[in-house]
Amino acid sequence: MQRVVPIILDLVAVVIFAIAGRASHGLNPAGVLVTAWPFLVACLVAWGALFLLKDDGYGARAALVVWLVTLAGGMGLRLASGDTAAPAFVIVATLFLAATFIGWRLIAWALRRRSAA
Repeated sequence: MQRVVPIILDLVAVVIFAIAGRASHGLNPAGVLVTAWPFLVACLVAWGALFLLKDDGYGARAALVVWLVTLAGGMGLRLASGDTAAPAFVIVATLFLAATFIGWRLIAWALRRRSAA
């Protein structure tokens, strides 16, 4: 049960990324799904790796694994499905996913540290 929260937060971050990206191209559910699915699948693969590593998903290693696997896997699936990955899209995805995957974990760390004091 402890791992459910970080998995949900990571998946929500991917959906927010897709919504934000599609907002400038006409926001519609089908477009959001087309943008999100490769990254959602890759994020779940990253979480499979974290399960094998017996990682709870809250630390720096988890952030790095989820970020890199989601980014690389999502881009790979996107390209394999016939979609594009313009340099600007790759840059935005890299920065947004890093900020959200690392960001919520830093907030959680600070809150845990604060409550322990």
